[in-house]
Amino acid sequence: MLDHLRLKPEELTSPCHIEELDFESTSELRPLKGIIGQERGAKALEFALKVNKKGYNVYISGLSGTGRSSYSKSITEQYAKEMDPPEDWVYVYNFSNPDQPSALSLENGVAKQFKKDMEITIDKLLEEIPSIFSGTDYETQKSEIFRKYQQKNKEIIKELNEIAKKHGFVFRETEQGLVTAPLSDDKPMSQEEYDELSTEEMQELREKSEKLNLETIDLFNELRNIEDEAREEIKNLDEKVSYDVINYHIKALLKRYGNRKKIVKYLNELEKDIVSNIKNFKNGNKQGGQSPQEMLMLQMKPKKDFFQRYQVNLFINNEKKEHAPIIEESNPTFYNLIGRIEYRNEMGALRTDFSQIKPGSLHQANGGFLILHAKDILTEPFAWQTLKRSLKTGEINIENLGKQYGQLVTTTIKPEAIPLNLKVIVVGDPYLYNLLYAYDEDFKKLFKVMSDFDVEMDRSHDHVMKMAGFISTHCEEEGLKDFDKFAVKRVIEYSSRLADDQNKLSSRFNRIVEILYEADAWAIVEGAREIGKVHVEKAIQEKIYRNSKYEEKLNEMFEDGSLLIDVEGEKVGQINGLAVMGTGEPSFGRPSRITATTYRGKSGIINVEREVKQSGTIHDKGVLILSGYLGSKFAQKHPMGLSVSIGFEQTYSMIDGDSASSTELYAILSSISGVPLKQGIAVTGSVNQKGEIQPIGGVNEKVEGFYDVCKLKGLTGEQGVMIPKQNVKNLMLKEEVIDAVREGKFRIYSIGHVDEGIEILTGIPAGNCDCDGNYPEDTIYNKVSEKLEGIYKEELKEKKNVGSDNKVESDSKKD
Repeated sequence: MLDHLRLKPEELTSPCHIEELDFESTSELRPLKGIIGQERGAKALEFALKVNKKGYNVYISGLSGTGRSSYSKSITEQYAKEMDPPEDWVYVYNFSNPDQPSALSLENGVAKQFKKDMEITIDKLLEEIPSIFSGTDYETQKSEIFRKYQQKNKEIIKELNEIAKKHGFVFRETEQGLVTAPLSDDKPMSQEEYDELSTEEMQELREKSEKLNLETIDLFNELRNIEDEAREEIKNLDEKVSYDVINYHIKALLKRYGNRKKIVKYLNELEKDIVSNIKNFKNGNKQGGQSPQEMLMLQMKPKKDFFQRYQVNLFINNEKKEHAPIIEESNPTFYNLIGRIEYRNEMGALRTDFSQIKPGSLHQANGGFLILHAKDILTEPFAWQTLKRSLKTGEINIENLGKQYGQLVTTTIKPEAIPLNLKVIVVGDPYLYNLLYAYDEDFKKLFKVMSDFDVEMDRSHDHVMKMAGFISTHCEEEGLKDFDKFAVKRVIEYSSRLADDQNKLSSRFNRIVEILYEADAWAIVEGAREIGKVHVEKAIQEKIYRNSKYEEKLNEMFEDGSLLIDVEGEKVGQINGLAVMGTGEPSFGRPSRITATTYRGKSGIINVEREVKQSGTIHDKGVLILSGYLGSKFAQKHPMGLSVSIGFEQTYSMIDGDSASSTELYAILSSISGVPLKQGIAVTGSVNQKGEIQPIGGVNEKVEGFYDVCKLKGLTGEQGVMIPKQNVKNLMLKEEVIDAVREGKFRIYSIGHVDEGIEILTGIPAGNCDCDGNYPEDTIYNKVSEKLEGIYKEELKEKKNVGSDNKVESDSKKD
């Protein structure tokens, strides 16, 4: 009667037909270009790369192994090749504000030569300027200036001595300058004479000296002015003599690099600074006479430190780049993103200058593409906020986190920001995308495009051939043996098993690649020329075996009776449910005994797992739905005066999901009606309040898990699994199960309603109610209805008896 619900062997899998593969070996195929089955994600990514507007960065969403990273690199390479290489950048000394180094941009490949020309220019000036100052013309002009000011100096000293003589003093020239000496008989007083002076004479000398100082203060100021004028005139002479040489070299630089305003401004400031500091060039590379010990004691910087201001920090050199850069930052820390300012230890203090500025990945990718992984950047302190700030402001500011971390830094700098123009690609999973979109206001403004990579694709002929091309590509790139068409066929079928769909292929390419590598290894072990189906099958089975210890341990417990299960006979209120378990990548099905007991009491279902807090919310929801179904079926005329207790036997971990809700319903119906259920039929499928069976996940693992237990206990031909009809397309069972079905040793049913399921499990029709709400005789629902009606009548009778007893007792009290 229900044979139409029993699946045929050909419905249990979807083999890849060999005639679809019009090649004998992957060596005949062209390597695959692009990606398979990600048309939506690829189109979104390509659109984002084409839009050159602010905020059109892209978040690639998908699970690991779907080709997100590899495709993002390959597609950006295509676009990068069509783009010009970016400009070079250098940092130079800021003569007006040394704490804020200037950033200069130059044409691609020019910065290195600019740095070299600057070094050559300074070296030439250090060589040529000293020779100018050692010439006779310069010495003659300098001597004339000295002679002129020495003459003025002598005249003022003569005038000073005339005034001093009136007060009994004379001015003498010493190394410390002019000093006064008292006179005795118009001659300078000796030390012996000075010591013999009385107190009154000493006081008189002091008074005369004070008067002399007051009368000569203006002449001394005139002397100082003469010295300043002399130094200024010497300085002007130095600048005049050296200017022609300096200007000649600066003009040469302007001629070569004068096409950019900022560079012209820098070179003009450079010229002024060299002229104003010409004294540092007079001695060339000599250190000015101080020994290293003197410099250390005086904490003086060597002269070469002064010339560091004329260096060029070659910050970004794109000389060797032929197109726009593509940078994949695997460690996106704060400093790796925006660069850093390095420090050197000087006398125990950390100091820095513009030559210590180092670039980050934002600088290196500027003008191109930066690929980041969401999890990496979100777990690095300050990195995510820094990236967003750079994208919002359109510039890269190099900052120091020293203060935040309590680092002792005595000097620091703030480099000029560099304009930012790049496309950021963040690779992550859907969960992180949803979190960022919901809780980060900036994210939706800065990452306006989401490229969604799917875990599966249609199993079309085009995709099958592309999968074969994918295999061919890996054989070529990784040096694998070629796959024959039968091996490719098995890989295609394995891909559908990963997708859990007969009409789909998995796009978790990393798991497919693992099988390719392992099949190649087994082919090498056997010394095969090509990889065949046997090698692919070997790789798959060995992979399963390596991860099946836990499954085997459970099956041993089923076999020796430690875990109780019946796969033969019939029992009331007992049924075998199916669950999926796993310890990471591998997952497997495990049958679990579910029991239900019913008894008179308060209406409702007691979920044992819920009572002990071992069930999740979805499982609890499934149990509550059972109350709705039972109420709609059997509580239309009178309430259900029945308590139901239901539980998973020998299950001690958390239970969640509603895939066992139909199984629990069958156990309840069996317990109420007293009709036993076939223990050889395991059940999976959720149910709604209308009794319709809904699809579940892990159907292949569940069927194979129960089959393995039945095989251990002994196949009888009456055993099988009942699944939702919507899950038939998900069946990609192993050959052993299919052969057992073909031989009549195992059965698989697909159902769409509880009524069909209860009939398979009991052999008795469920029954349809008539217009009066009554069910036909010899049906399950009739037996349930009669049982509930009987309980209801007993309760009414008991209530009447209690009422009569109360009345008799009341009358006796009145008497």
